[in-house]
Amino acid sequence: MIETIIRERANGNPVLENTTRTKLVIKGFNPDKYTATSEDDPAKIAELKVIAKDMGITL
Repeated sequence: MIETIIRERANGNPVLENTTRTKLVIKGFNPDKYTATSEDDPAKIAELKVIAKDMGITL
């Protein structure tokens, strides 16, 4: 989900990719800490959905 947010927000622009990663870190989600095998936490997923919505991204 984190990578989807980054990909959708950046739309291939590396500067926007880095900016989006930084925004996620500021909001408490370090993209480097999470992988596809990370445990799903419903509270964290809900927070990510709100962040995505704030960024104008539909998941």
